[in-house]
Amino acid sequence: MGKYENPMSRQVYSLPQLIRDQYEDLEPKTRTVLSFQEIFNIQRIILTGCGDSYAAGMATKHAFEMLTGIPVEVVPAIELSRFYCEKHLGVDCQNPLVIAVSNSGGVARVSEAVQRARLHGCLVLGVTGNLESPLARHSHKVLKLDIPAFESAPGTRSYMVCVMALLLLAIRFGEVRGKYTMDYAMDMRYDVKNQGDLLEKLLPEMDAVCEKTAEEWKEFPCYDFVGSGFDYATAWFGQAKILEATGKFAMHINAEEWFHLNFFARQADEIGTVVVGNTTSPGFSRTKELVHYARELGRPMVVITDGGAEDFGEETTYIRVPSPKYPVCMPLTHFAPVCLLAGYISVLIGEKYGRGCEGPWAFAEGGAGVKNSEIIVR
Repeated sequence: MGKYENPMSRQVYSLPQLIRDQYEDLEPKTRTVLSFQEIFNIQRIILTGCGDSYAAGMATKHAFEMLTGIPVEVVPAIELSRFYCEKHLGVDCQNPLVIAVSNSGGVARVSEAVQRARLHGCLVLGVTGNLESPLARHSHKVLKLDIPAFESAPGTRSYMVCVMALLLLAIRFGEVRGKYTMDYAMDMRYDVKNQGDLLEKLLPEMDAVCEKTAEEWKEFPCYDFVGSGFDYATAWFGQAKILEATGKFAMHINAEEWFHLNFFARQADEIGTVVVGNTTSPGFSRTKELVHYARELGRPMVVITDGGAEDFGEETTYIRVPSPKYPVCMPLTHFAPVCLLAGYISVLIGEKYGRGCEGPWAFAEGGAGVKNSEIIVR
C-alpha cells in the first residue's frame, strides 16, 4: 500500500485472504441452508436489502437467473415492505422465495419487509451475521455470515461476503434443479475461490492507478459511475462509497441512460467518470461507445475492466480487474478499485468516513438513522 494508506485500503488488501477463508465457511452452508424440496419449490425469487446489501442483490440478480432459470427481482426493502403488490406475495407453495440481506440484521426496513413477506406466505431466507437480530428472528431460514472483525470503514469486506453468499446460493439452486452437473457446479465454486488469488496478483498495479487518480481527482466536485448488467452494481456501489467516504456528490447510471441524461452535464472536465465495462458483458459495445464519447467531452475517466485499450480502442486510464472463468463471478472483486479510490480521496481532502457522525450527522451514531424507525406491517 502507498502513502495514503487508510482503513478502506487496508480492507481492500485483506480481500484475497478473506475470499479464500469465507469460501471455506460459506460453501458448505449454502449447500444445506435450504432443503432439496424447498429449492425445487421455488418459482420466483425476490432479493431485498438496503444500501450495500441492495447492491449485492443487483450484483447477483443475473447470476440467479442465468444459473437457475427462475425469474428474479431486486426490490428495495421499502418497496417490498410498503408498496409491493400483495397479490404477488405468497402465491403458491411459499412463493416467492425472499432472500433478505443485512450483515447486521438490525436495519428497520429490512425487518419490516421480511415480516410482511412472511405474513403473506413467502418463504424467507435471511442472510445475516447476527442470529439475534430482527432479520434472523423473522426469517424461516438463516444463512449465517461469520466475517472476522476488522477496523471500521465504509462496507468493503462485508459487501464482498454478501456477494459471495448470494453467488454460492445461485450455484446451489441451479445444481439442485438439474441445470448443470455437480462437476460443473464445483468448477464454478472453485472459480469463486480463485478470485482471491487473481485479485492478489493485480492489487499492486490497481492500487498505484487508484492512488494517482485520487491525486488528480481530489478537487472535483462530482463523480459519475456508469455500468450495465453485472457492471451496474459496481457502478452503484462506487457512488455509494464516494458519498460515504468523501461526502461529495456522486451519480450512478446505466450505460444507455448515460447518453440520455448524464451526457449533458456541464463542466465535463471536472466530473470524475468511472466506467465499469467488462469485455464479456452483452452491453460491451454500448460501453465502448460511451468511453469514446466521454473522451470527446473531455471527461477525466478511468475504465474498470478485465480488458484494456486494445479492447476499447481509446487511450484513457484503465484499471485491470480479475477475469474469472465464469462471468457470473465478476462482481466478487470488481468493486475493489472504487473502494481504493474513495478511500484515497477521503485522505487527500481530510474527510472523515460518514462525516464522523458529528455535527448535523450526530443522530446517525451507531446506525440509528436506519435502525430506529417505526415498523408497520400490513
